[in-house]
This record gives sequence, C-alpha cells and structure tokens, in this order.
Amino acid sequence: MAYKGKSAAIMSASPGALGGLRGLVHTRDIFENIGVMVIPDQVVVSNAQEAFNEDGQLKDLRQLDKVMGLGKQLSDLLHKLK
Repeated sequence: MAYKGKSAAIMSASPGALGGLRGLVHTRDIFENIGVMVIPDQVVVSNAQEAFNEDGQLKDLRQLDKVMGLGKQLSDLLHKLK
C-alpha cells in the first residue's frame, strides 16, 4: 500500500462552530485503516471565513501556535522514527 507506514497530523477549518471536528473522526479512521500513523493531537479552526487574513495567515496567534505545535509534533515524531 502506498500509505502504509506513513505518519500524519490532521486539522480542519470550516465556517461552523465546530471547525470540522466531526469530519476529523472519519479522516482519522480512514488514515488508520490504510496504515497511516496519525498523531493523537489535532487542530480545528472554527468560523474559518473570519479566521484568516488576506495573506492566508491565521489572525489568532494562539490558534497559529496550535497549528505550528501540531507541525512540530509531527516533525519530532518523524525524527524519532528515522
């Protein structure tokens, strides 16, 4: 399988109050079923139509820190697996 043994972090953004949270449950299941190791943490961005500035950056610095932290977690895992 092309995905077996890969690692992933998942996140979502949506215009709703839950930020796509319910979809991440299914995304995680699909990835795990095809052999992808998904890190436990995830990030959701609620009210996405207002969350980003014109450059595509998150306006809320705490939310941006969460996204960056998720990327760091994935990077750290990949270095450990190497």
